[in-house]
Amino acid sequence: MVEIDIEKENKAIAQEYKELLRISYQTLSTEDKKLIRKAFDVAVEAHQDQRRKSGEAYIFHPIAVAKIVASEIGLGPTSIAAALLHDVVEDTEITVQDIEKLFNPKVAQLVEGLTKISQVKKDMNISMQAENFRKMLLTLNDDVRVIIIKLADRLHNMQTMESMADYKQIKIASETLYIYAPLAHRLGLYNIKTQLEDLGLKYTEPIVYNDIVSKIKETKEEQDAYIKNISDVLRKSLDEEGIEYIIKGRPKSIYSIRRKMAAQNVTFDEVYDKFALRIVYKSNPHDEKFLAWKIYSIVTDHYRPSPSRLRDWISSPKSTGYEALHITVMGPLGRWVEIQVRSERMDEIAEKGYAAHYKYKQGANEESSLDTWLNLLKEALENAETNAVDFVEDFKMNLYAKEIYVFTPKGEIKSLPKGATSLDFAFSIHSEIGVKTRGTRVNGKLVPLNHELKSGDQIEIITSPNQKPTANWLDYVTTARAKNKIRNVLNENTKKIAEDGKEVLARKLKHLKITFNETVVNELVYYLNLKTSLDLFYRVGIGTVDNQQLKDFAAQKSNTFFNFFKNKIKRSNPNPEFIHKDEITSNYDLLVFGAEQDKLDYKLSNCCNPIPGDPVFGFVTINEGIKVHKKDCPNAISMQSNYAYRIMQAKWIDSSQQEFKAILEITGMDSIGLTNELTRVISNNMHVNIQSISLSGEAGIFNGKLAVIVPNNTVLKKMIENIKKIDGVDRVTRVYKN
Repeated sequence: MVEIDIEKENKAIAQEYKELLRISYQTLSTEDKKLIRKAFDVAVEAHQDQRRKSGEAYIFHPIAVAKIVASEIGLGPTSIAAALLHDVVEDTEITVQDIEKLFNPKVAQLVEGLTKISQVKKDMNISMQAENFRKMLLTLNDDVRVIIIKLADRLHNMQTMESMADYKQIKIASETLYIYAPLAHRLGLYNIKTQLEDLGLKYTEPIVYNDIVSKIKETKEEQDAYIKNISDVLRKSLDEEGIEYIIKGRPKSIYSIRRKMAAQNVTFDEVYDKFALRIVYKSNPHDEKFLAWKIYSIVTDHYRPSPSRLRDWISSPKSTGYEALHITVMGPLGRWVEIQVRSERMDEIAEKGYAAHYKYKQGANEESSLDTWLNLLKEALENAETNAVDFVEDFKMNLYAKEIYVFTPKGEIKSLPKGATSLDFAFSIHSEIGVKTRGTRVNGKLVPLNHELKSGDQIEIITSPNQKPTANWLDYVTTARAKNKIRNVLNENTKKIAEDGKEVLARKLKHLKITFNETVVNELVYYLNLKTSLDLFYRVGIGTVDNQQLKDFAAQKSNTFFNFFKNKIKRSNPNPEFIHKDEITSNYDLLVFGAEQDKLDYKLSNCCNPIPGDPVFGFVTINEGIKVHKKDCPNAISMQSNYAYRIMQAKWIDSSQQEFKAILEITGMDSIGLTNELTRVISNNMHVNIQSISLSGEAGIFNGKLAVIVPNNTVLKKMIENIKKIDGVDRVTRVYKN
């Protein structure tokens, strides 16, 4: 057993406390220091009998978290005190009420938020984990500092994981890559994000991590000499212009080198931009922009720039508040080098994110980009109906997405995640505009609703009061805001169609002399292999359940043997499974992949045994093709964290509801008004969309070709019957080739 020198340990604890005050980013008043001292004393006493797995006194952990909060993130005394106390309520007898009495309501609120996060994070299955992440993200509504302190806590845990069991290391590291690193990125905490990603890689792919680390060490001398060569050339010109600056070399993070190697399928030596130069200059607010472009001019006098890789985040800062000029130039020996140009203020915001925003915020009315982002976030968080895994997926995508900058017709600039579509843009203006979107123009040209936007595009939205979202719209958008709104409207529409279907069903059953009541509805749901009465009413509403099925049901219902058999089954098993699964699957359920809903070969995975109707995703394996997993599969997080590029969107669709294309040829005698009558009849058929129509007439004979999208054969047959009734129409035939 290791002997512990208590006196030496106490000295080390006191030393850590002094260091905490010394490195604080914000200037601390006497009152601030008193608050921090009190929090320190309470934490030391509360944790005095606790030790970490490594054997050291537990108090070193809260102090380390407070140091990250104070210096690397730069928060003030309230947050430093909350960081010191963050484990007290969870691990000791002290309550949130005690903290409120000892300190103040704000410190108590932060500690309570941090305790809530800790309490939900137990070793649960993945859907619980997603639910925990959702709860954690909801604390953003209360105070963003809760999440920031949690990030500091997670960073210190990642830095001190050596003594943990392997499986715990992998779980915590996957979780870190899955949600904590993207959160740090979105809050502008780039230093924290980089450390979290590198440490995440260290435990999820240790061989790859160690290989990259050793190669970076091997090439360090050569890299340093290369950077010095460029720096010396630039220094001479910058000094001549009288600019005050510092130049520092910045190696690319281990994680980003790994990501580039994987994405481009290249070796370490083939990753060319493994390092960057950063020029940080002194400037007053008035000259900041002017000096940035002056430095750009000096850099490009010496080295040829790549125009396609110039990033101007000074004129249009990122929504995280990040400002800088990134220039990629061709350096000596034919190597691309990224040069980042930032003022001291911009550099501080890039390093400290949230805290620096408030230090430099101009006037009380100016809303920082962080506040704007938090407001958008609240919208995404407010939709509690979404499945937790989908919620976290959507949220994560919006966290990590690169940004594009687009314009409204009036020239106002808007920022959207990379990959956003013209329909996403409509919802970003206002959800009511999104819902009524009939078409979109990009740079004056009419484009589909799923048209992917690029930076610099100018978008105009065409709305119609009669427009309603369809289920396909969910595949046309990428932002959480748009998806949530579309889902809400679709749910309302489904209910409306179901209400109409309920009335129709009551009429039809009355005609068949069957009493319409709850028992009959349940029997019919069971008979048609459906899940709920809402499913039944909705299908009747859109015409999927036809009269013949209802007649067959009535005939079987009158059969006493059927009743006896059915009741026996119902009593013994409320969820009958005697119907063969493959039979249901072939008749009703179809698995499709990607935004295009492709039908591909797949295997169902054994680890979670998905069944038709489960939320699922496809995973592209090396030897076994596509394996389908449930979204709440125990392996999902590690797949999402480590092999995101192999994940395929997948969903079950009801093949009896699936929309399909039908092509009709129509011939007849040409007459005035025939075209109008034809389009009127088709548009009067609900649930039919005309995809294309071509009509021609010659010497009194009329020929037409019509492509329509219909939900099922019943609707198509009704429409064909109605077309045949038009005066002058001779034949209507369905063709099976375009």
